[in-house]
Amino acid sequence: MRAILSAALFDAAYQKARYRVAFGLYLGALIVGSIPGARADMGKYASGLVLHSSGYAILTVLLFSGRPGTPLGRATSAVLTVMLMGAIDEKIQTFFPYRHGSVIDWLVDCAAAVLTALVLWAFWPKAGPAHLKQ
Repeated sequence: MRAILSAALFDAAYQKARYRVAFGLYLGALIVGSIPGARADMGKYASGLVLHSSGYAILTVLLFSGRPGTPLGRATSAVLTVMLMGAIDEKIQTFFPYRHGSVIDWLVDCAAAVLTALVLWAFWPKAGPAHLKQ
């Protein structure tokens, strides 16, 4: 199981799949969050802080690991994408009478993305072609 998880998260062969899964999960969260009463039901098990921070941290990991480039470029791209995703999520919520958009929720999304990206940037292998390592 560990080998499968490691390959799914780190193997370059699955890089594009991780990027697509990030957007699929995001779309799924938007859809589920738009169902009347679904957010209230989830609130029985996890607070908004937990849901936002864990959800957007997972998206950051998938976006970071799903892009080619340097760790700094990946981190920057992932954070900016999550910031946009969070803003869109909060804006969509304003269209439903049983939901409301919140700047605080968006800030939690951004903080989760920044913290996750910093950890990934710091610990992601700085691998490159072997002939460039000297």
